[in-house]
Amino acid sequence: MRLPGNKILRIRGYALAMIFVGMIIMYLGIFFRETAWLMLIFLIIGIIPILLSFVIYFWIGMISARAVTVECPNCGGYTKILGTVDYCQHCKEPLTLDKDLEGEIFDNDMNVKHRREKIKQELENKKSNE
Repeated sequence: MRLPGNKILRIRGYALAMIFVGMIIMYLGIFFRETAWLMLIFLIIGIIPILLSFVIYFWIGMISARAVTVECPNCGGYTKILGTVDYCQHCKEPLTLDKDLEGEIFDNDMNVKHRREKIKQELENKKSNE
């Protein structure tokens, strides 16, 4: 099973994919050179995902500037973490900022506060029952 990558890298990957999709749409407009209005429509539709990708790159850059940098205990590389839990961008090791969740099975629900509290409560109940 392939582990997902770091959140920042995934979002940047989607933005890069949007640039290529926009370029492909714009390239399809070349096939309609004889019909100027149809070619113009393809060019305008192709510019939309490219502009959205610029917005996404700017947005993720602002978020990345405020993200917490953590050293991965597995590979020693530094990774910026979004939320409470994230993967290492180098070795895909699950990382957490919450000491109560260390060593537990990684779940993306741990980034949502009420779900994280529920998971912590379940862990406490499990430890108290043992």
